[in-house]
Amino acid sequence: MRRQHNPVAGLASSAPPAYLGRMSFFARFSPVRAIQDLRSYLATRPPYEIVFLMLAMAATGFLIYLFARNDIAPPPYRADIIYVEQWPMSRTDAEIRAAQKIDQKVKAKRLADQQAQRDARRAQFKKLDDTLSKWGI
Repeated sequence: MRRQHNPVAGLASSAPPAYLGRMSFFARFSPVRAIQDLRSYLATRPPYEIVFLMLAMAATGFLIYLFARNDIAPPPYRADIIYVEQWPMSRTDAEIRAAQKIDQKVKAKRLADQQAQRDARRAQFKKLDDTLSKWGI
């Protein structure tokens, strides 16, 4: 008996076969094969490329480590309180002048301390400059 040609034969006329489950990426992934593939690839590279690869990986890892570590604590909050003196409206000019004289003495002492600190810092930099000049820098 001769078989007749069926135009539908060979096509998916019934339920589709279960092939989508086998096409998954992770079903075909094997860590052992991945490592073997990486080793075979790296074996074909010149040694200097491997060295630069390691240096690049180390630099990248170091930067990621610096960004990832979070051990630098912010300084504790300290309130910056500014006290304001309140003067009565009935204050006389003599009282104002006396307060200004007292404030002027305090201000002059504070400015003298600041100038002394500046002079000390300037002397340190002068000493450093003299040392560097002596070395020829």
